Amino acid sequence: MERPVTEADLEFEHVPETDQSFENALEKARDGQRLTVDDGIELLTTGTNTEGIDRRRKELVLEAADRRRAEVVGEEVTFIANLNNNVTTACNVGCLFCNFKDAAHTFESDAEMESQGFTKTPAESREIVSNAVDRGIYEVTSVSGLHPAFALDDEHLEILEATENRKAVNFKPPERYDTDPGTYTEQMAAMSVDGVHVHSMTPEEAYHARRGTDWSYREVYSRLRDAGLDTVPGTAAEILVEEVREVICPGKISTDGWLEAMEAAADAGHGLTSTIMYGHVENEAHRVMHLKRIRDLQERVDGAIAEFVPLSFIHQNTPLYEHDVVSGGASTDEDELLIAVSRLFLDNIDHIQSSWVKYGDQQGLKMLSCGADDFMGTILSEEITKRAGGEYGEFRSVEDYVDLITSIGRVPVERSTDYEKRRVVDPDDPPFGPQLGPKADGTPLLARGDDTVPADD
Repeated sequence: MERPVTEADLEFEHVPETDQSFENALEKARDGQRLTVDDGIELLTTGTNTEGIDRRRKELVLEAADRRRAEVVGEEVTFIANLNNNVTTACNVGCLFCNFKDAAHTFESDAEMESQGFTKTPAESREIVSNAVDRGIYEVTSVSGLHPAFALDDEHLEILEATENRKAVNFKPPERYDTDPGTYTEQMAAMSVDGVHVHSMTPEEAYHARRGTDWSYREVYSRLRDAGLDTVPGTAAEILVEEVREVICPGKISTDGWLEAMEAAADAGHGLTSTIMYGHVENEAHRVMHLKRIRDLQERVDGAIAEFVPLSFIHQNTPLYEHDVVSGGASTDEDELLIAVSRLFLDNIDHIQSSWVKYGDQQGLKMLSCGADDFMGTILSEEITKRAGGEYGEFRSVEDYVDLITSIGRVPVERSTDYEKRRVVDPDDPPFGPQLGPKADGTPLLARGDDTVPADD
């Protein structure tokens, strides 16, 4: 049996070494010039000619990013009233950074062991979203495991059922499972309640939704759009460099495949978001190469990407940590610099998000002074980070947002997914509640003292 790869074994072609200087890179950033990959590496490392992070230099990068933030978006801090409704944890891709999934075979009716995960029918998803809409949310985000029974629609299901080598296309018929997840289009239609905005179907899920066919990503996303999908989350990106993906997610969609799917989604009329998942095996060169690919993509999709979301790797309960491939996640200095360099490098994306789920309240607020201007959403339930060992909860009320944002002298602004609808929240005019949704009346999502969060699993 082969010994598993460890942190000490990793050798990459791309390393954080440049002929640029930190001082030149910082001057370019301050002047608003478009940065090169070498510039970004120098800023992210606070100089490749020195060991570790230089705290004085770091503060100079953060200051430049905060000034750029003020120039681009002003003093507003945005947030959204949303719900996470992930349909299933069943998956057999085997990404080493993930603890959200559960082995797909454990969901089968004749499985010897009972699964610890969940699968929701379209009817269950509709009930969950409907209840949340009644409370005031107007966006539902859904990212799910790659359940072998999932098909795009009825036509796709027929194709998969007629396939001779079902294992080759990662398919098992729905009747093999205790719970049938339905099709992707059925789930999109189910979650499209009373005009709620459906934010779902990552490139990885779109890849799963076309397996066994010669359909293009544009065809897949067009069918999903007809079913009720509005915008596409740019998750499953992790690090868009193949030598990193070969270590952390060798069975997942490739860099080129991810970019192709995102372009196709935009071509089919969907708005997009973008992400990076950092702090595992990659180095600073990989991080900036990723930023460059996102910036280039934004130009090709004519500005369809509304925001960039840095996701700091939560290591505690993941195979990467358990198998000694990594010893931990990103440091606080690395988190702050990633936010700052994202602001300075991504000169064609206006909004950079700070995640209170990843960073917590105090550090999440600090990120708003490092270049970020968005503070996520109410969420109501968050399963992926929580399963990986995240400790910062799964609900944030509008009242919480007002208190937190005004505490740092910034302006709380409720927004829509695409940032087109905006409401400045007056901190002197409570009660606070979402007002941008289909049933918005200003009623608080949860009243003070009400700790009951709607269950979605």
